[in-house]
Amino acid sequence: MDSREHRRVRMRLPVRMRWTTPFGQKIELGETIDVSRSGLLVSTKEFHTPGVTLWVTFPYDASLSDGQPEILARVARCNEVLEVVRSTKAREIVQTESASEQECSAGLDQLARALGLSDAPATFAVAFRLKEQAHASSNGSAPRREPERRGSMRKALAIPVRVHPEGILWFEEAMTIDISAKGMRFRSHREYALGDHLKIAFEASSSAPWHGAGEFPSKVIRIAPVPGSVALDVSVRRVE
Repeated sequence: MDSREHRRVRMRLPVRMRWTTPFGQKIELGETIDVSRSGLLVSTKEFHTPGVTLWVTFPYDASLSDGQPEILARVARCNEVLEVVRSTKAREIVQTESASEQECSAGLDQLARALGLSDAPATFAVAFRLKEQAHASSNGSAPRREPERRGSMRKALAIPVRVHPEGILWFEEAMTIDISAKGMRFRSHREYALGDHLKIAFEASSSAPWHGAGEFPSKVIRIAPVPGSVALDVSVRRVE
């Protein structure tokens, strides 16, 4: 019996995955095998460690330069799958069962199509669980949250930014989690301290949510560890 929360649908569409490392951001393009409201099963060429968070754009349109929404997701599992270009061993096994070369090819092609790998072979099938978006209203059964102390409303928004402390030229490529007119929260692999003064620049200045150009002076006001990860969620306030 299928215990999944939402029904899966077999669907082949392009997807882009972006994740941060201590040495910068990495991007991989893949293709979905099946999708649901809460997750994706994607054919990839890189191994993705279960529990790691990243950002996915689905469906991804390579003809658009920027502005495509990126959704925070977590790797649920990563399984190795048969890669079509490595099918020599499989052919030998099938042939020992008195199968012809044509029957072997047809069987492998059918398996590749079932895995969604007929055009671009992959090495892994990775299940991503999408982070649920907060709703503006509820039925009253949700747990109470702490009072909102921010001077401006936050909006969930994932976009790439470049961050570096004042006096250090080497910047870090990070991803925002939410942004307001006076601050932001981003996921980082660097160590920061409360009160640190940072300079933040948006990768695509044309679609930057803050008005202005260049680097924005900011101050670290909150740091929270990410469960199951070495990353940190860093909250900053703009310094006028």
